[in-house]
Amino acid sequence: MRINGRHTRSIWLEHDGWSVGIIDQTRLPHAFATLRLTTCAEAAHAIRSMQTRGAPLIGAVAAYGLCLALRQDASDESMERACAELAATRPTAINLQWALDEVIAAMRNRPRGERVEAAYARAAEICDEDVAICQAIGRHGLRLIEDIAAKKGGKPVNVLTHCNAGWLATVDWGTATAPLYMAHDAGIPLHVWTDETRPRSQGALTAWELGQHGVPHTYIPDNTGGHLMQHGLVDLVIVGTDRVTANGDVCNKIGTYLKALAARDNGVPFYVALPSPTLDFTVSDGVAEIPIEERAADEVLTVSGRAANGGIATVAVVPEGSAAANFGFDVTPARLVSGLITERGILPATREGLERAFPERVSAAKLRVGAAS
Repeated sequence: MRINGRHTRSIWLEHDGWSVGIIDQTRLPHAFATLRLTTCAEAAHAIRSMQTRGAPLIGAVAAYGLCLALRQDASDESMERACAELAATRPTAINLQWALDEVIAAMRNRPRGERVEAAYARAAEICDEDVAICQAIGRHGLRLIEDIAAKKGGKPVNVLTHCNAGWLATVDWGTATAPLYMAHDAGIPLHVWTDETRPRSQGALTAWELGQHGVPHTYIPDNTGGHLMQHGLVDLVIVGTDRVTANGDVCNKIGTYLKALAARDNGVPFYVALPSPTLDFTVSDGVAEIPIEERAADEVLTVSGRAANGGIATVAVVPEGSAAANFGFDVTPARLVSGLITERGILPATREGLERAFPERVSAAKLRVGAAS
C-alpha cells in the first residue's frame, strides 16, 4: 500500500537476494523505519518484540526466518531448532505454524544442496499468496459496503474496526481493511471508527494506514464503540482474526468479544475478515482450546508517545506497586459472528460452511492430527 504516495509491501527481500527487510512497527506511527533481518534469531526477536506483527505477516516473517537458518546450516537439526525457536515466539496466531509447515513441506525429500532455494521459493510464494488472498477478501467485503451505501443515499458508511488488521499486519492490502480501501477507491463515501486497542494502541497503526491512503477516519477509545452503536453511528463492524476454529469461533485481539456483544445488542452486522491460513480445523472450542498469549505487564503499566519536545517518551500510568494483567486475545463465539469474509466468499461462521469452502484445509488438519498421534 502507500507510504507518502509510494507503493510498499510490509516485507521484502533486500537487494542481496537473501536478507529480509521489514518495517519496524514499534516506531510507528511517529516514525517510519525499516529493519534488515540476517539470522533466524533476528527474525524471532522481531516477531516476539512486535517489530513485526499481525497473524499473516508473522507467518511470512517466520517462513523467511527459517530460510535464514537454513542458509547458515541446511541440516535437519538446524531446521528443527529454527522451527522450535520461531514457533515459540507468538503462540496464539496459527499462521506462524502454518507457514513453517509449508516451508518444511517444500523441502521434503530434497537433498541439502536444494533446501535453501526451495525454502526461499516457498516463502516468496507465501507472500504473494497473502496479497492475492487479501485482494479477494477486499472484493467480497466490498459488496457489504456497497449494499449499505445504496441504502444510505450518499451518506458515509460508518465502519468500526478493532486493532490493526491492515496491510501492516499482512504483506499488502490487509484483511479487515482491504474492503475499506477498495470502497474508498471506488468513490463510496466512507468513514472509519478506529479503536485505539490498548495496551499497545495498535489502532493508531490503522489510523496511520488510513491516513496514508486518504480514508476519512476517527480514532476512539476502546470503550466508545457500544455508545456509537446505540446512537446509530456504526453501520458495520469488520475485524481481523488470529485463529478461527472448525466451528467458526474467532480469536482476535483482546476487546473483540465486547465489540461483538455490543453489535449483537444493537443489531449491527459483525463480520470477520478471514484468510484461509488462519483456519484451524484441529480446534473446535475456541474458548477452551486456543492458547491465549499473556504479554508483559509493562505494556499495561506504561504508555509511550511523542512528547511536546518531539521526542518519544514512556511514562507510568498506574500507581506504583499495582499489578497488571495483559491478555493479548479473546475469543468471540461463532453465534455472535454475522459472517466470515474469506477469499472464497462470505461464509456463515459454521463448521458446515467452512468445510464446504475449504475441504483441503480439513484434509490437511486430519493429516496433522494423525501425525501428532
